[in-house]
Amino acid sequence: MTQSQIEDRARNKAFSQVTQLQLNIRRTKDDIKRGITGNITVEQLEMILKSEKRELKTWQYISELIEKNI
Repeated sequence: MTQSQIEDRARNKAFSQVTQLQLNIRRTKDDIKRGITGNITVEQLEMILKSEKRELKTWQYISELIEKNI
């Protein structure tokens, strides 16, 4: 695998993670708003949301590093 291919794969991976986390955050917010909790409490959903937001910030930072490096 060439360096260019590795860089493309890293960029794609980071973009995919950011996009998926954004969708998860939107879904979790909707679930909290609608009271759709399944087998967990609203408090647990709020903890999940907080974790997803933290993870999103991490992947956004990784994306920035990848773009600056390339």
